[in-house]
Amino acid sequence: MSNVNNAMAQGPTLQVELTRQFDAPVARVFKAWHDSVDVKRWWQPDGFTTPVANMNFKEGGKSLLCMRSPDGQDMYNTWTYSKIVPNERIEFVLNFSDKDGKAFDPAQVGLAGIPKDVRHVITFKSLGANKSEITVTEYGYTSPEVVEMSKAGLIQCINKMAAIVQ
Repeated sequence: MSNVNNAMAQGPTLQVELTRQFDAPVARVFKAWHDSVDVKRWWQPDGFTTPVANMNFKEGGKSLLCMRSPDGQDMYNTWTYSKIVPNERIEFVLNFSDKDGKAFDPAQVGLAGIPKDVRHVITFKSLGANKSEITVTEYGYTSPEVVEMSKAGLIQCINKMAAIVQ
């Protein structure tokens, strides 16, 4: 079951919010966000792969991930963690980067509407022994079209996550 809210105004920016229930314990869903093998299996929209998921999952840590497009183009990003509460909450900032993790502004490569720093908050809730729920919120977009693109990709990623944790 999935519930996607429309983009909501937050000052001059927009956000994406996705809530999804899983037939899996909250600890298993939480693990999917930091285990390299798991992340490689779900962190990409349909048709893409994730050949790199170097996870440094700790507050202040920075993970480096790579999505590979069907035509072989590599797109790197980093997740820099500001808050981790096991089985409850993860907060990180996603930055587009080069293969060495050096951040750049997405507008430099023609991706208008995406901020340099995309704040993410993931909350986890146990719904019983083998049921859980997450809410993923992405902040800072300035274009409704980018919000729709991000929302569509996020839905595909979370659907893949559901398949590997259940």
